[in-house]
Amino acid sequence: MRILLVYCHPVPESFCAAVRDRAIATLTAAGHTVDLLDLYAEGFDPVMGADERRLYNEMTRADHPAPDHAERLEKAEGILFVYPTWWYGLPAMLKGWLDRVWTPEVTFAIPEGGGPVQPLMTHVRFLGVVTTCGAPWWLSFLIGQPGRKTILRGMRALCAKTCRTLYVAHYRMDSSTPESRAAYLEKIEKKLSKV
Repeated sequence: MRILLVYCHPVPESFCAAVRDRAIATLTAAGHTVDLLDLYAEGFDPVMGADERRLYNEMTRADHPAPDHAERLEKAEGILFVYPTWWYGLPAMLKGWLDRVWTPEVTFAIPEGGGPVQPLMTHVRFLGVVTTCGAPWWLSFLIGQPGRKTILRGMRALCAKTCRTLYVAHYRMDSSTPESRAAYLEKIEKKLSKV
């Protein structure tokens, strides 16, 4: 399977970098092709300007603001997001990537005359999230896990009907230990080896 790994963390030596590396190694060992998209390393601009927003609903593939990212998304059979959960949700950089790259004619179609959007990501058969959270699991659950829902419900609705999902989180990251981090990396390996 060709997997687009969308990585979002500004600090090169972060624990998220170790998570990313373990994910890539595990997926590669399982025979998948991994396309790493590092948003911060690429200097992706997450800000949608006024002119881009005005054009958004009528946007064609030729108008896409990040055509190389759109092409990589179109080639993906699976997508794995690796990021830190900040304030219970997605980092601004990642949210901006979704806003600017998951556009009409790439990920969905807006039918003439109204009605629900039509999914165009039906080639995506796997959608996963590997993240770290400062809060405990129960507080994240109580808040509603907005990041998890954005990707595994909202974006998932644009993928294949049989698209499998995965969510793996290291809670209480702010008070983690070398042991808890090592156990989390092992958990990631175990889960991703089954993709």
